[in-house]
Amino acid sequence: MDTLSQLKNELQEEYQTTRKFFEIYPEAKNDFAPHEKSMKMMPLATHIAEVFEWPNTMLKTSDLDFANTNYQPKKFTTKEDLLKALDENYKLGVDALENAKEEDLNEMWALKHNGHELAKWTKYGSIRHSLNQITHHRAQLGVYYRLNDIALPGSYGPSADHQSF
Repeated sequence: MDTLSQLKNELQEEYQTTRKFFEIYPEAKNDFAPHEKSMKMMPLATHIAEVFEWPNTMLKTSDLDFANTNYQPKKFTTKEDLLKALDENYKLGVDALENAKEEDLNEMWALKHNGHELAKWTKYGSIRHSLNQITHHRAQLGVYYRLNDIALPGSYGPSADHQSF
């Protein structure tokens, strides 16, 4: 089984669907959130764009320790910046999958905080988790769009707004 090829194809499909969502991103709604506990729209979209890079990080490292990183989420204000980040992060993710070996997927990868292990998967499992994150957060973004009367593109088939497959 060519697992890397399958992961790369799935990442590509998620990229194409996400790009449709980002192409209609409403810059005037960057600070919209449906609830006080919800992430604002632009940080949510930025997070989605950043997840496309995760296969690269996961294949090149053994863990991510939140307490020992200087990571800061990007702060975008324009749709153009969002699309550029999506494209760049997708390229990093897909390139990592193209350059990996099947046996790399069996190595372990963990999320940590100050050395304490929060979650641990094989690298295959961690990449699958990141693909699930893309789907999950894009669905959230779809709710934000719906609440703002923005017609939704189809994701895995037609949407109520776009009936073509």
